[in-house]
Amino acid sequence: MTIHKEGKASLLITIIFCLVVGVLTWNYLTAPISYVIYGLLAFLFLLILQFFRNPKVELLQDESLVYAPADGKVVVIEEAEENEFLKEKRKQVSIFMSPINVHINRNPVSGIIKYFKYHPGKYLVAWHPKSSTENERTTIVYQTNNGTQILIRQIAGALARRIKWYIDKDHEVAQNKEFGFIKFGSRVDLYLPLDAEICVEIDQKTKGGRTVIAKL
Repeated sequence: MTIHKEGKASLLITIIFCLVVGVLTWNYLTAPISYVIYGLLAFLFLLILQFFRNPKVELLQDESLVYAPADGKVVVIEEAEENEFLKEKRKQVSIFMSPINVHINRNPVSGIIKYFKYHPGKYLVAWHPKSSTENERTTIVYQTNNGTQILIRQIAGALARRIKWYIDKDHEVAQNKEFGFIKFGSRVDLYLPLDAEICVEIDQKTKGGRTVIAKL
């Protein structure tokens, strides 16, 4: 396991903070209180460290399948209108990413990026019904090799205030390769064709690049 590149600055700041607080605690506080503070500092460091972990996993590829773009939990499976680009009803599958999940985002399919747009916005909690349309977010449309279009959104949450992406319009991408990262709690929405066979259930845990979300 390695540390993701997005976490290097955050880890450096955390280490400096822990060192400064640790030195002040050593010099000015008594033993019982200092032990508690040391424990809290260690917990903080481990929390940040695990958040930016980048575990090595075996990534799968199958053009007939849509894989999970992120680790998390399925919180929405429903038919919904997609009004930004597709302008039609789709099957929506939403994955909530808690602060303890790996926050790397992966391409659910291979193909060409037909549309990309970043939207500044609010920071409602990621499970709020309006977070898909009012929060800071990106919208990405993949066109697969057989012409199927799949839309995905990275959505910031109350804690996630920095969305990162490494793709743009007209880029050719490979299934399950990394395309972005969202810091701290967040959500990813998938808009799939109505004839797609959904392979997950509400509250099911997902693993990015490994859990099959749907069959096309």
